[in-house]
Amino acid sequence: MKPGSISLFGVALLGCGLLFGLSSVEVIRAAEADNSTDADVRKVADRIDGFVADVWKKNKVTPAPLSSDSEFLRRVYLDVAGKIPPASLAIDFPEISDANKRRQAVDELLESPGYITHFATFWRNVMMPEVNADFQVRFLVPSFDSWLRKQLKENTHYDKLVKEILTTPLESARKQRNPYERLGETSPLAFYQAKQIAPENLAAGTSRIFLGIRIECAQCHDHPFDSWKREQFWSFAAFFGGIERTGNRGIFSTVRELFDRRELNVPDTDQVVQASYLDGTEPQWRFRVGPRKTLAEWITSPKNPYFARTAVNRLWGHFFGRGIVDAVDDFTATNPPSHPKLLDYLANEFAAHNFDFKFLIRAITASRTYQLTSLKTHDSQTEPRLFSRMAVKGLTPEQIFDSVAQATGFYTPFQSRNPFAFGGNDPRSEFLETFANNTDARTEWQTTILQALSMMNGQFVANATSLERSQTLAAVADFPGDSTTERITNLYYLALSRTPKPKELQRLVKYVDGGGTKKDSKQALTDVFWALLNSTEFMFNH
Repeated sequence: MKPGSISLFGVALLGCGLLFGLSSVEVIRAAEADNSTDADVRKVADRIDGFVADVWKKNKVTPAPLSSDSEFLRRVYLDVAGKIPPASLAIDFPEISDANKRRQAVDELLESPGYITHFATFWRNVMMPEVNADFQVRFLVPSFDSWLRKQLKENTHYDKLVKEILTTPLESARKQRNPYERLGETSPLAFYQAKQIAPENLAAGTSRIFLGIRIECAQCHDHPFDSWKREQFWSFAAFFGGIERTGNRGIFSTVRELFDRRELNVPDTDQVVQASYLDGTEPQWRFRVGPRKTLAEWITSPKNPYFARTAVNRLWGHFFGRGIVDAVDDFTATNPPSHPKLLDYLANEFAAHNFDFKFLIRAITASRTYQLTSLKTHDSQTEPRLFSRMAVKGLTPEQIFDSVAQATGFYTPFQSRNPFAFGGNDPRSEFLETFANNTDARTEWQTTILQALSMMNGQFVANATSLERSQTLAAVADFPGDSTTERITNLYYLALSRTPKPKELQRLVKYVDGGGTKKDSKQALTDVFWALLNSTEFMFNH
């Protein structure tokens, strides 16, 4: 069999929707987006490429060529759905002749449960980075995750999503209420608990997350490197000045909100400041409209110069490994954007399309810039700020686990992490604890010794690469009529979403036919699968 051709087992993969997911041309085309958006998506994608190309020309850059279909498919599955594609689609996709197949694949992914789960995790990590360090916050995480998944399932646009977070009721009809009584509700309340329901923490978090401004440095003194003043910080915090925790202020404390309070005392001074926006303008107060709602309307306004730019920059950073402004939440005069015209254009288009994330994702992934190969083909492609080739990004813990599960056929019903324990005894919880993020920069991700040992010797991967415990591996090894070449090719589709290169295939066929270290050809196949799952290629998105 030639590399790239499909064995009988490969044909079986195409029909095995329950184990590997759905595939085929019909399934991809069934999820096509509304044609009314096609022209806009193409227009924005072309403008992205134009702005980036202008910078290439200025810096005398020769960009990398387009990625192969296999490289693109694996990349976009990891970026949009949080895991590698099913082997069935990895086999099928390069053979599809439709020129729009990449767009159609993205459309299918945006309608999949994988998109909802992956981006719920993404946004929860953005909005509640405290969750891994604060035990109390974990009690409210399941309700926040459920709320996020609901918003993504309904394609709630970003302005409405943020507005609901900033205006969610903190009291019930009972007025003073322990937040932990609301564990069973689907609610964004955990955002407040993660910030300890403190005006200064809520101001710092809101500014950084939704406006890209790290104003927290001005909490105790004027910002040392930017123009923000201490008075501005506390004037912004005053929008949350009516929120109070009562009782013992611990896990069983209650919350009340005084809706007419719009001022705060600056700590350790006699100064009282009134609520005001970060751009220096004064709010237009309305009767019976609380300060949080007034703030939410200003933040999410299409006229707000910070809101759309920050959201666009976060998504760009997710898909390209670094933001147009990098770090993605550090918009300062000393940290200018690499492509200012591109950032402004995308922010305007995002606002013009009602802050629809799916539209923005379609446009970014349709661009030639996103579809470039990660392979360096010219010396001018060294500078990552130029986006002349795709960056290599380390997988998140969730991506690693879900990709191993996809490759091996492991299935467990989705569950939010147990909020009552830092560890868990199910494979996913144990894996996520071991692979907890050690850096926010995915292009600088490094594996720790413990993580490497978990992949090499951990129970989850050991079971997944065991002939006795892995149905997928046993099926590859025992499928009648397949040659060694075909079996190895199928393992490559399962783990790396591509065919083996001729030299790889030659070396591995020799190893398997020789029985490997134990002189057992089936056991040698498990060695190959284990090596693929532990390879650098598997552990990175490229």
